[in-house]
This record gives sequence, C-alpha cells and structure tokens, in this order.
Amino acid sequence: MDAPTAAPPPALVLHDVSKRYGRRWALARLSYTLPPGRSLLLTGHNGSGKTTLLRLVGTALSPTHGRVEVLGHNCVTQQETVRRKVALLSHASFLYEDLTAHQNLMVLARLLGMDSPSDVAGALLTKVGLTKRSDSPVRQFSAGMRKRLAIARLLMKAPALALLDEPFGELDPAGIQAMEKIIGELKDTGVTVVLATHLIEQGMSLCEERLHLQEGRAVAA
Repeated sequence: MDAPTAAPPPALVLHDVSKRYGRRWALARLSYTLPPGRSLLLTGHNGSGKTTLLRLVGTALSPTHGRVEVLGHNCVTQQETVRRKVALLSHASFLYEDLTAHQNLMVLARLLGMDSPSDVAGALLTKVGLTKRSDSPVRQFSAGMRKRLAIARLLMKAPALALLDEPFGELDPAGIQAMEKIIGELKDTGVTVVLATHLIEQGMSLCEERLHLQEGRAVAA
C-alpha cells in the first residue's frame, strides 16, 4: 500500500508576530494562517501595518517577536530559501535608472541563469505593455510605466508567493485592468498572492481570504 501523501504546508503562517520601530509598534501579536491554494487581501488605513507585514514575509525585515513562515520555511532562520520562493512588488521599484527596460530584465535573467533570457525579457515586456519602450532608459519612465516594469521583473522570478503592495497605484484604467489580468493568471498557475490595496472591490474579486489591520492588529473588516 502506498504511503499517504503529506499535506502541503500553509502558504503563510504568522505566529504571535510583533514589529517595533523605536517606541512604536507597527504590528502587535498578529497570528494568522493562510491555507495552501488561497490568496490573501490585506486591508487597512495607511499606517495600519500592511507594508511592514509584507516586508517581514519578504525577509526585508525581521520580527521583533514571533515567527513568520512561508511554505513551511522560517523567514529568519531559512531566509535564503524563502527569498527564492517569494517576490515583492513594493512602493520602491529598485530599478536601474540608466538602463533600458529590456536591460533591467536582462540583469535579473542572468542572475537567475535563464536560458534565452532576451526572448523571456521581450515576452514579459509585451505582457505588461512596454514593448514600444523596451529600449528607453528607466529614468524617462512615468510612475505607471515603472510599475509595469516592476511587475514584469516579478513575473520573471516566477515566485511561489507574490507579495503585491498597492499594485494598482499609479496605473491608469487600462493599467489596472492589465494588472488584474496578470494577478488572475498568477493564481491560475498556482502562485499564492498576498495583495495589499485600498481598492477593496478589485482586491476582493481576486482573493479568497481577507485580513484587516488596524494599528498593527487583526480586526473584523
């Protein structure tokens, strides 16, 4: 008789997580489990702790107290493993200003050891609507174009968990529609999405779970 297949680990576990900046607690004793195959909408006013939480999950920060796990891996003690599985779309684009859109993607493609990196970069630029600007330096880009290029870079990494901090911000209506389609495609391919946005209607149409933060604590929405 075949041995039973082990159940997949939760996509995300927050166990009594707190984060302090000086005297201010950005997160306070937050516990939550996101089941595998589900995606999470993070809501809350500015300063509620959403960005801090995403940065903890993405290993850009470490908790003051508590434990964060991604797909069964500890975000502090197994940081490199987590980083290979997670990609964060943040307010800061971290793009190379003097390189073109195509060159920015090529830098990451080479770091990832991709085959045919130029073809992959070209396909991603088409996907996010930047084909005509592929050879333009990023310093000439609008905020919305930078957001499109940043999502192309996230897609190139092919994460198991995508962390999206206000992905609709700075996008025009066509860009918002394109972003919704991309997020849907990520979910369709098995990627877990954690989405922080003020556009609640869009977020609820894309995510099965919701976590509402108020002053760093989980409260009823």
